Amino acid sequence: MQMSTAHLRTAAISCVLFPFLFLASAHAQAVGPFKDDLFSAQNVLETRDGGDFTIVDYDEMRDINGRDSVPERRVKDRYVSLKVRRVQENQTLPLSTGPLEVGRVGLDQAQAFTVIFIHGRGGDRRLGLNDISFGGNFNRLKNLAAENGGTYYAPSVRSFDEKGVADIAALIDHASAQSGGKPVVLACASMGSFICWGISRDAQTVAKLSGMAILGGAPDPALPKSAAAKARLPIWFTHGSRDSVYAANDQLAIYQKLRAAGQPARFTLFETGSHGTPVRMSDWRAMLNWLIR
Repeated sequence: MQMSTAHLRTAAISCVLFPFLFLASAHAQAVGPFKDDLFSAQNVLETRDGGDFTIVDYDEMRDINGRDSVPERRVKDRYVSLKVRRVQENQTLPLSTGPLEVGRVGLDQAQAFTVIFIHGRGGDRRLGLNDISFGGNFNRLKNLAAENGGTYYAPSVRSFDEKGVADIAALIDHASAQSGGKPVVLACASMGSFICWGISRDAQTVAKLSGMAILGGAPDPALPKSAAAKARLPIWFTHGSRDSVYAANDQLAIYQKLRAAGQPARFTLFETGSHGTPVRMSDWRAMLNWLIR
């Protein structure tokens, strides 16, 4: 069967473009679905900045009382899969800054990506490993990592000062080395954001990150001039509009400065949400697929 010149030209173009289309598709699906119908189907009230800023409807009666069998203590069974505990382990890693206690879910090496979650004041590694509280959102994160060839670390942060920053910088270095330089995402909640901001000033560590997620964190006025900003590190903020610990408008102002400078940033505001709402409601799959680059 003979092909026309037009068909030959189309075939040639397809051969050239197909690998790139495949790579783009693979990137878009870096993290596959896990219970998306329960976690990702959120009601968006407003979108602007080309989709980078969204206001999401939050309702305590629906999103806590309707989701938990015991409000704020135990989520309904259908929101979790406890099989992931088979690939969960508590470790004490011998890092360059000294031993660090972590919970690890997923591969110990050669992982496709790594997520590191930093808890807030009064927490430890158990918070980020909690399957049944926080609406099952940590269980989802653990499953997303394990099912997609990734690694999830929940370290016990010993302090939120320069020593704590050094510990997490060493953990990032460890994760990068174990994976052979694959993407590392650093996610910080509440006071744990002090660790993210300390890391943002360390150009050598920033170079090993693919992005940051800030959940109900403190605003950092110096962030727009940090090494992270200079490296155009993607940052996704999530915040409750009624956060009484760190005001949403203060964090929103940082996001707006980053965007004005052309930095890759996103902001999800949970309407009527409180300080703890982002830990319960943030869509980990959406965030990871944007941050893993």
